[in-house]
Amino acid sequence: MKKMSRIITQLTVIVFMLTSVALAQKQKIQKLDDLPRHTYTISEKLADIVLTDEKFQSFGEQVKTDIENILNSYEIEDKTTLKSLYRTLLRFDILTGDYDKAKEKIELIKTLEEKPADKLLSSTLTSALLQAMQETSDADEMRSKFETYYKNILKDMPWDVVQDDVEGQKGQLEIISQNLILGLIQSQIEPAFEKTGNISRDIAQQLVSFHYWIKVLLPVKENAIAVLQDYIDTHKVEKPDIWSDRNVELDPAAGLNPVIVGIWDSGVDTDIYKGQLFVNTKEKIDNVDNDNNGFIDDVNGIAYNIDIDPTTELLYPLPPEAKNKISEMKDQIKGLQDLQAAIDSPEAIALKKKLSELKPEEVKPFIEELGLFAIYSHGTHVAGISVEGNPYAKILVSRITFDHRMIPIPPTVERAKKDVVSFQKSVDYFKEHNVRVVNMSWGGSLKEVEGQLEANGIGKDAEERGKMAREIFDIEKDGLYNALKSAPEVLFVIAAGNSDNDVAFDEVIPSFFDLPNILTVGAVDQAGEETSFTSFGESVDVHANGFEVNSYVPGGEKMKMSGTSMAAPNVTNLAAKVLACNPDLTPAQVSKIIIENADKSEDGRRILINPKNTINKVKK
Repeated sequence: MKKMSRIITQLTVIVFMLTSVALAQKQKIQKLDDLPRHTYTISEKLADIVLTDEKFQSFGEQVKTDIENILNSYEIEDKTTLKSLYRTLLRFDILTGDYDKAKEKIELIKTLEEKPADKLLSSTLTSALLQAMQETSDADEMRSKFETYYKNILKDMPWDVVQDDVEGQKGQLEIISQNLILGLIQSQIEPAFEKTGNISRDIAQQLVSFHYWIKVLLPVKENAIAVLQDYIDTHKVEKPDIWSDRNVELDPAAGLNPVIVGIWDSGVDTDIYKGQLFVNTKEKIDNVDNDNNGFIDDVNGIAYNIDIDPTTELLYPLPPEAKNKISEMKDQIKGLQDLQAAIDSPEAIALKKKLSELKPEEVKPFIEELGLFAIYSHGTHVAGISVEGNPYAKILVSRITFDHRMIPIPPTVERAKKDVVSFQKSVDYFKEHNVRVVNMSWGGSLKEVEGQLEANGIGKDAEERGKMAREIFDIEKDGLYNALKSAPEVLFVIAAGNSDNDVAFDEVIPSFFDLPNILTVGAVDQAGEETSFTSFGESVDVHANGFEVNSYVPGGEKMKMSGTSMAAPNVTNLAAKVLACNPDLTPAQVSKIIIENADKSEDGRRILINPKNTINKVKK
């Protein structure tokens, strides 16, 4: 499982319900898994459905009917799920010219928004487009009107609230193209569809979105980008950075206590952190397990390869062909980050050019290459954030090998059980070597396991995949929970996730776990505003900067990256500094001190860590 994410819908339909609908009242949905599955058996090519109105129509009608039945038959309190269903129906309304219903959906979706920026920006582009489409059927005139209406909607938006979302939306528009969409279908959906002949409702909704993008949004893409750029140019004022004033650096001459910090992640380039590494004095580099603990050469930590077997490399070993492209991959990752931040850097310009020229068959290798480098860099970047400004912190590496491929290794019960063994052995290693705080910027969900099964063409239909995923997921969920629970003396700092969802409703592990030695972190930006991507929920304890955080990547260069993966190590950093000042504190006490000295926003959604206040409190 341990995945970062999937991107990724037609004709005669077989509907499988996991639960029966009560006749007198709607059945309440407690979690995502309670929703009914639907399977669509299709005789057409998926690309043809996305490209052709006639072939899309009957397929789309069935998907629409199924979603309407779900909304009519079930009581769903989760707003993220409701927004996803209503957005799909909104796209159908616009595609079929039912503009009055589309307006109703837009207003309904707005009432479901909770983040301040989302409340303001929700469906603004769609509203402008809808208004223009109602007034004219001439394509050129419609684009001109759309641009005017979109500009009028955006002009009075408060820059300090919507900046990150506007810049991110512009970056996404600049990336998307018909070839990219077709490439995603060709490389990520069709291989499994060719095996089974069917798709799930999740994929069906994705195909609806693709059809909508090609038919409705791509024709006004350049107009939308121009409007967003004009808004940015007119209002551009950098948000104040609240974090520099809150930062604390510990004095190396203060004689504080050493703290071992576990970086449980994709691997670390230990050459960057020489002098700040944990050292297992009972081990040496000689290809022998000198201390008889089951790990060879574990001088600075442990590692597991893609097959979940122990290995000696603490940094993911790049294949030879990838080593020759490290510089290019760094530029592409930086270009992607800059695009999303509306920075017209040379790297962003080069990436836009490359994306615009990609052929469908080139999408898979390009995306997998980006994914490979992102994983290769992830743990090293996290490590740098975790120990910055703390000369007393020592890094202990515990490497997991994530799968960067668009069609990953199939999840199985056997692999899940093997994962569980590795979880417990890693936690036991932390305990054995007196690790006080561990950063976990990773996780997975039941939905991801189900998606991985479908991507591999496993299971005859969505219902069977749901049952298989539940068995596999529960093994990993229970195993990871028990492993973390078995180390009450270790504080595990966990990234909430980047899916803008309720982690409890979607069953995201480990971020929906509730244990006294867990601290779950959401992401805000440099001004302390909630990011558009951060996941949320009752189990999210605090928030930290997760927007363009600067840290090292393998080789020693620095790069800005965003995500709750960057927010969590900011809290790990603070926890390690607290323990350096007072090593007698328990994980629950460290968490309490961090939370009590944080700043709560007026709307109650954000609990912003305040390192300066926290460390001052501990010292007193």
